Amino acid sequence: MTEIDVSGPPVEAPEEETTETSARVLPFLRKETAPAAATVPTEEEAKPGEWEAYLPDSDDPEAEGLTEGAEVDPPKQAYPPSAAEWMEAKDKARLPVLPDWVKLPDQRKAVRKWAVRHYSTMVGYHAVRLPIVYTPKIVAYSPIGAWRWSTAIGRWVFDAEGKALRLASVVKEDAAEYLRLSHQRNDRVRLRGIVAALGTFIGLAAALTLYVMAPSWLLMLAMAALTTALGAAGAPVDRPLIDRAKVTFRKRKLSSDIVIRAHEVAGLTEKDMSVAFPRPIGRDGDGWRVVVDLPYGKTFKDALKAHGRLASGMDIAPTQLFMDPDETSNRRVSYWIADRDPLAVPSGKSPLLGATRVDFWKPFPWGVDERGNPVMATMLWLSLLVGAVPRQGKTFSARTIALAAALDPYVRLYVFDGKASPDWRKFALVAHRIGFGIVPKNGLDPVEHLLASLRELKADVEDRYHRLSELPLHICPEGKLTPEISRDKKLNMPLTLFVVDEVQEYLQHPEHGKEILALLVYLARVAPAVGVSVMTSTQKPDDKACPSELRDQHQARFALRVGAYQVSDTILGAGSYSEGLDASKLLKSHKGVGLLKGMSDDSGIVRTYLADGRDAERILTRAAALREAEDTLSGDAAGQAPAAENAATVLDDVAQVLGKGETKLWSETIVDRLAELRPEAYGAWAEMEPKPKAEALTAALKPFGIGTEQISRRVNGEQFNKRGIKRDDITKAITERNKKRDAG
Repeated sequence: MTEIDVSGPPVEAPEEETTETSARVLPFLRKETAPAAATVPTEEEAKPGEWEAYLPDSDDPEAEGLTEGAEVDPPKQAYPPSAAEWMEAKDKARLPVLPDWVKLPDQRKAVRKWAVRHYSTMVGYHAVRLPIVYTPKIVAYSPIGAWRWSTAIGRWVFDAEGKALRLASVVKEDAAEYLRLSHQRNDRVRLRGIVAALGTFIGLAAALTLYVMAPSWLLMLAMAALTTALGAAGAPVDRPLIDRAKVTFRKRKLSSDIVIRAHEVAGLTEKDMSVAFPRPIGRDGDGWRVVVDLPYGKTFKDALKAHGRLASGMDIAPTQLFMDPDETSNRRVSYWIADRDPLAVPSGKSPLLGATRVDFWKPFPWGVDERGNPVMATMLWLSLLVGAVPRQGKTFSARTIALAAALDPYVRLYVFDGKASPDWRKFALVAHRIGFGIVPKNGLDPVEHLLASLRELKADVEDRYHRLSELPLHICPEGKLTPEISRDKKLNMPLTLFVVDEVQEYLQHPEHGKEILALLVYLARVAPAVGVSVMTSTQKPDDKACPSELRDQHQARFALRVGAYQVSDTILGAGSYSEGLDASKLLKSHKGVGLLKGMSDDSGIVRTYLADGRDAERILTRAAALREAEDTLSGDAAGQAPAAENAATVLDDVAQVLGKGETKLWSETIVDRLAELRPEAYGAWAEMEPKPKAEALTAALKPFGIGTEQISRRVNGEQFNKRGIKRDDITKAITERNKKRDAG
């Protein structure tokens, strides 16, 4: 017996059937058996709209012969849409009578403002140039225009256009044709001469009358009109008389023939099978919207690979052609063909310039897409990686997100800049921890400051997980951070943004690079769930400068222009190129433009808003005042030095790794044990050579007055002397530290 699999609800079979048969039998109810409620399948077993097929119908004559366990076909009855559903679908397809900008007051106001601004600018532009540019041109070109008019009238009167035909008849020695053309020419010249003489007489008479009888203003107006007409006629073709008040771009009048031609040259059509148009081609904003069905067997990926050839077939630049897949069919592609390159158009100043404050729990404006629609960003529950070649707006794009965080007084900011540029300096007004470069200056080592901040934040993240799980349900219903919890100063769990620009400078540090990497990997992977987001940016996203173990922890990626599609895939994640995301196609003129992936369900282009140095200073000054008013300034911005828990931790860790009965131990052995205890903190030390390894531990214990001494040990019958630590020194240092802590 074969196994029968129907989509009806499984009913528990009798025990003897399950033991004696090998087939899975799904019994159907007989007409007179249990009530319908017991037979209705659950939502996991049947699709909505199909569950009625499983109910027994007492009026169905075909149900009479049903017996339990009989083999039947699954129900295939299709239910047509109801009248209400049909009308609702028609309503959605119906276009509005009036466009939104006519119906909505705010849009009417916006259109009115644009019209006033646009036409007033055009009038002012031409009014300024009329006396100093246009008038001299008209006067200079009017003699040329008068000569062109008189020459054209003379050619018309004497039938110059027929001269070629008369000469051709002479060459062919066709006397009859020549005589016929000559008579025709004489008739034309006679009639046209009379018309020209009358026109000249009437014109001179009108001019004399105007000169004698007309007022001076009318005479001047007539002279200006005649001079303007002659100047326009005499102006060179390549140098127009009137300048344009706005730049006009080359627009393509798109037609179905052009689209079909593009697909043919791109190799996307088959023999006797071209593309189909499920909807008409139409204008869509500053471009054209085209939806096509490719031939059967062709897919969206095929169109994506032929992007350049399609643009060439439409006679446009590749940066003007944008593609979107269609969910209903894998062969349906939606094109948006822009009138000009939209990515080269600046997105404008950041709206944060006019914002008094920002709620970082909600999306905030980051830029616009290729069509000018706003793109909202959020850093909740994720980490962001930003990558690009130098001078493409990478830092400015990341800084806009940090500026939004600064305008929320309840967001704690950590900012570290590996290249020590001026771009992040003003964040010292609001940042809890901040550092620049990798070179110590004014007694502060920025790398050690970063390391201490990472350790501080790691301890905070671990503490948040414990405290959130222990909070009462009426405060923390699901064990997750909420806006109320993050703004409660007593709980001390604010939203936190950790920014590291040019992260490769810190990751390649010879002494602390590996520990910094381990801590960043931990925070990027674990911290977002408790409200701590990490944003790193780099111009070297390769495995050596920015290892994949860190890149892969970022849920969101933003790639500005890069040199090759492989680098784009490195930033955006493997497989992004096959999805049509290739940042190497961006041009040098596309500053601040990048491909965003992972921040939302949709991936796409973002033209980030601009906030230059002055704008950033204005925003941060406002943010500092806001934090002072809310009493949320902390850390470096408030002059609070970080606690010295790093060295104290070393003391405790060394005491923990000393074995029972060990009074002395070599420094390199202690480091190896510390690396096993806390690899994220001491793993980098353990990979050093023996001497630097011992020196790293000595430097960490030096602030507590702990020195090293020669310790002699026998190993495999040989005597070795190496620097080491005494247990008594560690115990004494911990005791002194605890006394000071208790006294404080």
